[in-house]
Amino acid sequence: MPDLKEELHQKLQASRAALLSKLDGLSEYDRRRPMSPTGTNLLGLVKHLAGLEYGYLGEAFGRPAPEAMPWIEDGSIWQGADMWARPEESSEYIIGLYQRACAHADRVITGLALDAPGSVAHWPAERRETTLGVLLIRMAAETAQHAGHADIIRELIDGKGGPDYDAIDESAWQAHLAQVQAAADTFAPNRPPA
Repeated sequence: MPDLKEELHQKLQASRAALLSKLDGLSEYDRRRPMSPTGTNLLGLVKHLAGLEYGYLGEAFGRPAPEAMPWIEDGSIWQGADMWARPEESSEYIIGLYQRACAHADRVITGLALDAPGSVAHWPAERRETTLGVLLIRMAAETAQHAGHADIIRELIDGKGGPDYDAIDESAWQAHLAQVQAAADTFAPNRPPA
């Protein structure tokens, strides 16, 4: 039977790698540009997760980040400053920050048991106390969710789909898309009754 902590940690590491892979080969502009009505962008997702890694899998266990994050220190995180990169925050800086945060979190995960007690300061008092297991699950889920966002954003930028995209040729994708569109069209608001 696999070790639960090891399995969760591996899932987190796989999602981290998937997220970072979506930045490969893109310009600084494409890494930063908002691709949804709410401004979702690739570099912002990485920046956001760097703060969560340091917070949930570091600070919550008395092992704070060894580096400052201005958007946390000045409180602008609460206005979404962790979801986009300022011009002075290079890709190298954000990616490096994320890699350092992940390494920091990995040391905490390795060094503690799943039932190790932790505390998340910004959570309501009645649920502030938690464990490594709970926060590891939360971080794995959060990272997988944002890696999925990154996958879609990358596809919107240059058409590069998920890991299995290359396994199907372009004509098969076009046939699949036509099938999905035809199914949706049966519910189009201006469609004449059958």
